[in-house]
Amino acid sequence: MVVAGPVGNLLLAKGMKQVGEIKIWPPSELVPVFFRVFGSLTIWIGIACLIAFIVAYMLALSLADYSYVQPAAALGYAVVAILGAIFLREAVSLLRWVGIAFICAGVSFIRGTNPRTTEAPR
Repeated sequence: MVVAGPVGNLLLAKGMKQVGEIKIWPPSELVPVFFRVFGSLTIWIGIACLIAFIVAYMLALSLADYSYVQPAAALGYAVVAILGAIFLREAVSLLRWVGIAFICAGVSFIRGTNPRTTEAPR
C-alpha cells in the first residue's frame, strides 16, 4: 500500500509529462488528447498500481482501525519524495525533507498501539 500508491502516482505523472500540456480550448483538441492519454502504457501501468493500492488499502482497513491504517499510509509521503527526486528529477527542498521526517516520526508513535480497538464484524 505504501509503495503501490506512490508508484502509481509517479507513473501517472511521468505519463502525463510524456503526453504534454493539455489545452482545453478549442474543445476539438480534447479528442486527440484522450487517445494520447489512454494510449500510454505508462498511464495504464500507473492505473494498475493505483488499483493495487486500493485493494491493499481495503484489506488493511478490514484488519485494522482507520485511525491506525491512515497514519501508516502516510509513510507513502517519504516514498513519493524519493521517487520524485530520483525518477522525475524534482528538487525536494530541505524543508520538505524535514517535514517528511516529522511525518514519519509521528507515524512511528502508532507502532506500539493496538491496530484494532473495535470488534471485527461477523
